[in-house]
Amino acid sequence: MKMPDSKKQQSNWARFDAMSDDEAEANALADPDNPPMTGEQIRSAPRMPQVKVIRRALGLTQEEFSGRYQIPLGTLRDWEQGRSEPDQPAKAYLKVIAVDPQGTAEALVKGAA
Repeated sequence: MKMPDSKKQQSNWARFDAMSDDEAEANALADPDNPPMTGEQIRSAPRMPQVKVIRRALGLTQEEFSGRYQIPLGTLRDWEQGRSEPDQPAKAYLKVIAVDPQGTAEALVKGAA
């Protein structure tokens, strides 16, 4: 249902939570404006770069993530926008950040002292 620009349509989460999986799927399939993606569409969709997932999970801006983990901002942006990919050492570093973000940041501060 289209709402006037001044009003936002609110989701009825209680109604959604009360649906069975089959009901939710039937409801999604019945929506002509936003059909669920097919398996092929999901497989061919561009993947979000791992670094962006990690950064968003930490609730950091690109600038904050770049500064905290000493990754050049331009490099981070290139990774996130798919212009380049992290090499193997950078991928390993991103895994370390994902597993222990606080410990990684603290180790970098101690190493700089």
